[in-house]
Amino acid sequence: MAEDFLKYQAQTSPHPLAMKVSHAKGSYIYDVNNKAYLDFVAGVSACTLGHGHPKVVAAIKEQLDQYLHVMVYGEYIQEPTVELAKFLAKNLPNNLEKTYLTNSGTEAIEGALKLAKRATGRSGIVSAKNAYHGNTMGSMSVMGYEERKRAFRPLLPDVSFMEFNNEEDLSKITKKTAGVILETIQGGAGFIEPKNHYLEKVRERCDKVGALLILDEIQPGIGRTGKLFGFEHYNCVPDILVTGKGLGGGMPIGAFTASGKLMDLLQDKPKLGHITTFGGHPVIAAAALATLKEVTKSDLMAQTLEKEQLFRKHLAHPLILDIRGKGLMLAAITPSTDITNQVILACQDEGLILFWLLFEPKAIRITPPLTITKEEIIKGCQIILKVLDEIQEKHS
Repeated sequence: MAEDFLKYQAQTSPHPLAMKVSHAKGSYIYDVNNKAYLDFVAGVSACTLGHGHPKVVAAIKEQLDQYLHVMVYGEYIQEPTVELAKFLAKNLPNNLEKTYLTNSGTEAIEGALKLAKRATGRSGIVSAKNAYHGNTMGSMSVMGYEERKRAFRPLLPDVSFMEFNNEEDLSKITKKTAGVILETIQGGAGFIEPKNHYLEKVRERCDKVGALLILDEIQPGIGRTGKLFGFEHYNCVPDILVTGKGLGGGMPIGAFTASGKLMDLLQDKPKLGHITTFGGHPVIAAAALATLKEVTKSDLMAQTLEKEQLFRKHLAHPLILDIRGKGLMLAAITPSTDITNQVILACQDEGLILFWLLFEPKAIRITPPLTITKEEIIKGCQIILKVLDEIQEKHS
């Protein structure tokens, strides 16, 4: 199977981890030898309720018996899709009332960028250095990391970049700016939180010049930071909210949400302003709705902040210089890229799944399912500490 994997399936890097997966349940992934791996990554923040959560699986099975795909997005009334959009509206500020469902986060970013241009009649987009919003051409255009996009130029024109948390750069937002797009917490850059009311100041500047604020909640959203959406921590409500990853509970999804007035612009001039065949797929919508209900009606979000403190307590080590992030969106920073690589690879051998971040090579990603138990957290931290001790001993 490994030979076929490399021969027939396109790869994204020269050295994939290449674990042969047999099955997954709860906080664990099992290989074909039935070795259990404690999952501290959750499909890169996507498996909000862990693997095979019974309520998500039941919702999928129930919808499978009703119907699968029946029509392109937005033409037929499909109960799971309508209920998902309604549930989001009921749990968001009043100006975020209408949702367009897509197949992925990057597709939702494309829709948000188009909506900002359509609404303002402007072309300028302002993003952040070291930003990551996806990998399609529009999303790549607002990626603030030249090395990853140089080979694919030319990209969208009229995109400029400011430094996250740098208030002086807010002057780059002008009356030519259609939209400002920011991750609420920068992901690929190393889980960087906004400081000194930064997002409030961005919001104020957007209002002053008539630009729309797009917040990318693809990683921080769906309870991962202890609130349903990360922006709730920072007193800043966007004009357009983008989500994905954890919304689907392990199924592929994206969404962008705005006011009815804004979203209705996609209906006309031109008609079919944003279209998708499979966006809002009823089976995936059912999984997402079950995920949202469980996250909002349980105590998982409150637990998330308690679990964050548990990680911080049990990951005290000389080779961990800092733990960035919020809730269960954490990045442990080591002194070097080499040490980070050693930790991730050695921990997999020890039965613990960790992963990298895109643009911060010294960061160890820790984004487990929200359902992870405190005992599992301690168990995983002990594996990390054991590996770090071995690395320290080797280098001393």
